[in-house]
Amino acid sequence: MGTIREPQPVKLIVSLLTGDPGWLADAKARLVSLFGPIDWESRLLPFAHTEYYTAEFGPGLQRQIVSFDRLIGPGDLATIKRQTNEIEQSLASGRKRRVNIDPGYVALGKLVLASTKDHGHRLYLGQGIYGEVTLTYQRGHFRPWPWTYPDYASEEYRALFEQIRERYKVQLRQHVG
Repeated sequence: MGTIREPQPVKLIVSLLTGDPGWLADAKARLVSLFGPIDWESRLLPFAHTEYYTAEFGPGLQRQIVSFDRLIGPGDLATIKRQTNEIEQSLASGRKRRVNIDPGYVALGKLVLASTKDHGHRLYLGQGIYGEVTLTYQRGHFRPWPWTYPDYASEEYRALFEQIRERYKVQLRQHVG
């Protein structure tokens, strides 16, 4: 029988997707009020891998990925997803969101994303939220799974998450030491 232990804290990341980057500052301010300071931001990344969000957000979508200075418990992801959904709704215009906010976390061995949608490769976390191991870390790099979204599977995105993982490793050493 294994010994039950609390997991290591993990690095909270959030993906922000919008057709109007003017909404990003407001969304990030609301995230900071909940999760503390942002310690890393990607540049604006063109979102051209699918047309899934075009009807809701319009053309010319852009994504920005941010990470937060404060580490979280991996068991907090369901609550965090519900909080980010509330932010989406507070920024919405009627039934149309202005910003899509998807939280997840970077751990040493994986990138996990939260979702409200069930699928064969997702585990139920509670509170109506599912978790998906989107990338796995093997042989010095993040690697995609067959179900990984095309943008997250790209070399560019994986390199971004590897930068975040390096920040996280430093924080873990400080957290333990």
